[in-house]
Parts: sequence; structure tokens; C-alpha cells
Amino acid sequence: MKLLSRLNRRGFTLIELMIVMSIVGILASIAAPNFRWGLIKAKESVLREQLYTLNSTIDQFFADKGKYPDSLSDLTEGSLPYLPRIPKDPFTGQPDWVTLAPMGSSDGAEIKGNIYRVKSNSPLRGSDGKPYNEWE
Repeated sequence: MKLLSRLNRRGFTLIELMIVMSIVGILASIAAPNFRWGLIKAKESVLREQLYTLNSTIDQFFADKGKYPDSLSDLTEGSLPYLPRIPKDPFTGQPDWVTLAPMGSSDGAEIKGNIYRVKSNSPLRGSDGKPYNEWE
């Protein structure tokens, strides 16, 4: 009779639960670094795309107006803005881009405007070992 009552019980033993929890813990410890790495790679892709967009928009502005923008807000103003808004840097979370002034031209002509290129303001290093603020 005692044997039948033990067999009719439903549930898991403590050792079975411990084994399952150990397996779940091992799987989580394997997945967490891959998840973090995936987030970093995604942010790096967004940064590359935003740098390309901003720098090519500055080039379009120059081609249309014959001068570089004086500020990034020039790209979002006017009757036909070049951008709906200045994008945020994915690593700083702010639209705090570092702007580079244009160099002098080779023919001695004056270059108008203050922004030739933009770079990230993040001091962090990328997966390639190069700081994000050196990416173009």
C-alpha cells in the first residue's frame, strides 16, 4: 500500500529541480555575453549609418548652396530641410556630434561654413579597437 501511494504522487524531486536549474543557469551564462555583443554590434551599425547620413547630407548641402552649414541645425531648417531632425549618437544617447571645420581649399578660395564632417562624441572603443570618436 505504501508503495502505491508513493507512485501516485505527482511532482518533481528536489534533485530533479536542481539539475534543471543548473542547466538553465549554464545556458543563461552562455547566452548573456552573446546578447551583449549583439547589442554592441547593433549600436555600431547604427553609428556607421548615422555618420554616413550626416556626412553625405553635409555634402549635399554644400553642393546645393556652395557653402558648408554653420551648424547642424541648418540641416533641419528651411522650407525643404535636409533632415527631419539631428539623429542621436547611439553610444552617448544625445545629438552631441563633434563637428570638424573645413580645411582651406587648394586654389586659395575662401570656404564658407563651419561644418565639414561630423564624428561621434563617445570616448569608448569599438569592436575593431578604434575609438568611436575616430570613426568616419
